[in-house]
Amino acid sequence: MTAHGASREATSSARERLDALTDATSVDAARLADELAAVTALLDREVSLRRVLTDPAQSGEAKAELAQRLFGGQVGGEIVDLLAGMVRSRWSQSRDLVDALEELADTADLTAAQRAGTLDDVEDELFRFGRIVSSNTELRAALTDRKATTAAKAELLRSLLGGRAQATTERLVTRLVTVPRGRSLESGLESLSKLAAERRDRMVAVVTSAVPLSDGQKQRLGAALAKLYGRTMHLNLDVDPEVLGGMRVQVGDEVINGSVADRIEDAARRLAS
Repeated sequence: MTAHGASREATSSARERLDALTDATSVDAARLADELAAVTALLDREVSLRRVLTDPAQSGEAKAELAQRLFGGQVGGEIVDLLAGMVRSRWSQSRDLVDALEELADTADLTAAQRAGTLDDVEDELFRFGRIVSSNTELRAALTDRKATTAAKAELLRSLLGGRAQATTERLVTRLVTVPRGRSLESGLESLSKLAAERRDRMVAVVTSAVPLSDGQKQRLGAALAKLYGRTMHLNLDVDPEVLGGMRVQVGDEVINGSVADRIEDAARRLAS
């Protein structure tokens, strides 16, 4: 595996862990976003610390224990566990860990918007704000002025977005403007829009089966559900021997009980006809 590939794989694993965490409706995704953003800001400032946490010469377990000692009690247990899992992974550059944490913070905020039913609005507002910035050189200059304080930029954004945009949009844009981490405003807004689109296209099916599903069964079920709902489907799998009919599938508020394979295949046939 190349060094670059190592960071890509580590980031992908972290995304999956965050998705598994936020798929539980009891988890406060907005709180996770705040805590992930705080960890991102700390590791962005503390270069020596992030180098220790990504040092390939140290064992993954030693780095995980260090992360747990440093952040335990500072952020929630879910974030400590998530961070411990991330530092166990290999990273090609220490900065890649911070980039991944920043993406997870943004994703958690977008997940909160998705739950609130405002994700489409957030995606549209990010796009429109990007167009406004690109066409208004004075505004862009004010938002990217290195001499301006963080508080001044945040206040400018509050005057522009407060009460006019979704709270998630304001949070995401404020974080980007006040902590750009070397990114241009345009590229940052483009990345946020891409994340929002990916989140909008992702649906989750909670699948409870009497016995574990084979890889082939998971692929067929995922394909059938994607065809039925018209979106890529992420499967959250659980095993409960007491499930009757072999399987139970829940997508949002809709529950399919009994012989799910027959029901899904029948629905897919009716959809295609």
